[in-house]
Amino acid sequence: MTSKFTELAIDCADPNALARFWCSVLDYEVQDEGDGIVTIGSRTVPEGRNRLGPVPPTLTFARVPEGKTVKNRLHLDVNPTDREQDEEVRRLLDLGARRADVGQGDESWVVLADPEGNEFCVLADRCP
Repeated sequence: MTSKFTELAIDCADPNALARFWCSVLDYEVQDEGDGIVTIGSRTVPEGRNRLGPVPPTLTFARVPEGKTVKNRLHLDVNPTDREQDEEVRRLLDLGARRADVGQGDESWVVLADPEGNEFCVLADRCP
């Protein structure tokens, strides 16, 4: 018996705003919200955790009183599916991301931060 990855919980100050940002990034939709928690997930596999086998994980944003203080120990990597990396970076910056320097040096990925400062990487390869 094994486990499957079904969701990632993210602490934040404004769950609704961060959920809207990540819905735009990933083409996800809000699946549940209330009491300081918003869960978003795949439009194409909305049954998520109830489906057998691997599934696109949901992201759950929970309001917490403390702010982000250090570099993330865990971060998301995203892959553009229908455009090149530089075009996707521009799109994400237009959505509210900002460039981040975590000491990555000269690498093939681009490090950005979401509106609350959580770092994530935009990879160079396009993956459908």
